[in-house]
Amino acid sequence: MKRSRKPADESHPFGYGKELYFWSFVVSILIFGLGGALSIYQGILHIIEPEVMKDPFWNYIVLILSLIFEGSSLFIAVKEFNKTRNGLRWWDAIIKSKDPGNFLVVFEDGAAVAGLLVVMILMGISHWLQIPELDGLASVIVGLILVFVSLILARESRSLLMGEGIAPETREKIAKLAEKDITVVRTKNILSTYQSPEEVVLMLIIDFEDHLDTEEITEAIHRIRDHIKNEFPLVRFVIIQPE
Repeated sequence: MKRSRKPADESHPFGYGKELYFWSFVVSILIFGLGGALSIYQGILHIIEPEVMKDPFWNYIVLILSLIFEGSSLFIAVKEFNKTRNGLRWWDAIIKSKDPGNFLVVFEDGAAVAGLLVVMILMGISHWLQIPELDGLASVIVGLILVFVSLILARESRSLLMGEGIAPETREKIAKLAEKDITVVRTKNILSTYQSPEEVVLMLIIDFEDHLDTEEITEAIHRIRDHIKNEFPLVRFVIIQPE
């Protein structure tokens, strides 16, 4: 997040906003590889060669404390995420969100809490019924939860990293706003990409009236650009190409 806020320079004229998307993608891959795959691997080993649990007292202490810490973190993350939903359903809010920092922590903490509950339940049954294989099964289930979460996070981060654009309804509003100018015949195309959650690069290909000279087109471009920036604060860069 800190790196993504670096100001634009000669080598990165649009800024460093995509650092946030890159590192979010890296986090999702690490959760998949180091979290999910390793947990599944260890679980399979414990199922093949089970080890009988002797005294699970400290296991329960560690799990309960972890559940308190992770549960507190999840509660705070959900509370913060709810502030950004604007009345949308959870899944819709995640799909439409352009800030992985908002939902990444929610998913990670949610997976952690779910995993801890699975481990506590299966460890208790394992100790009660003396079925040591359940310890390995718990690890496999935790791994599958982490893999599932990492795939969702990777999907969202990848889409943003590859240059996801603004929503169709937003494009339509921008086209209508540009066409309100008396010099515009129609907006032929709109290209866009998110550089960061608070920064959009926008390019409009506009068909102007044939009788306009260069100075009039230039003035129209400045007007349209100002109107778009005033109406949509996230649009930081507006490039208008006359057709």
